[in-house]
Amino acid sequence: MTLSSIIGLVALGILAGVLSSMVGIGGGIVIVPVLVILFGLNQHTAQGTTLAMLAFPVSLVAAWTYHKKGMVDWRIALILCAGFVVGGYFGSRYAVELPTGTIKKVFAVIMILVAVKFLFIDKK
Repeated sequence: MTLSSIIGLVALGILAGVLSSMVGIGGGIVIVPVLVILFGLNQHTAQGTTLAMLAFPVSLVAAWTYHKKGMVDWRIALILCAGFVVGGYFGSRYAVELPTGTIKKVFAVIMILVAVKFLFIDKK
């Protein structure tokens, strides 16, 4: 794994941590599409890797099921986890100062962008 890949994964983890703590999204809305689009993982591996990243606080059993089928990249999951913790800290500190309406709008825009990508742009 290259240094630029590691830096990109840490940045992705931070972004997902910030968004997760700000508007309650991260794994499925941010990490999975970026792993597919920018890092070239297939959908199953992106989902399995994201579950593994969330495994410590959320879903170890589901991630293990993906792992048994060879659909988890543990190196990527652990690097994302480190960034996610940092991003979660900074995102939550910022989010508590924002008005509820602003948080709702950020969430809505992200959902729309991802929906448009998967509905109209993604040809896979």
